[in-house]
Amino acid sequence: MSEAQRPEGATTILVMGILGLILCPILGIIAWLQGNSYLESCRTAGVEPEGTAVAGRICGIIATVLMILSIVVGILMTVLGIGGAMMAN
Repeated sequence: MSEAQRPEGATTILVMGILGLILCPILGIIAWLQGNSYLESCRTAGVEPEGTAVAGRICGIIATVLMILSIVVGILMTVLGIGGAMMAN
C-alpha cells in the first residue's frame, strides 16, 4: 500500500489531544473518538497508523480521565462544603 492510501487527520488528532490536555477537555474526548476511527481506518486499509495519531489519541484519553476526575472531585468538594455548612449551623 502506498502513502496515498493512508487515512488523513493524524495531525488534527494530535493537536486536539494536546489542546484537550491544556485548554478544553472536551477536545480530548473528540481526539479519543477520532483516534479510534483513524486506527480502524488504518486497519481496514491495511496500513500502519501514524505515530502522531496514536499520540493524539493517548493525549485525548488522558484529558478525558483528568476531566472525569476533576468533575468527581468538584462534586465531592461541593457536597462536603454543603454538609460542613449545615453542621456549623
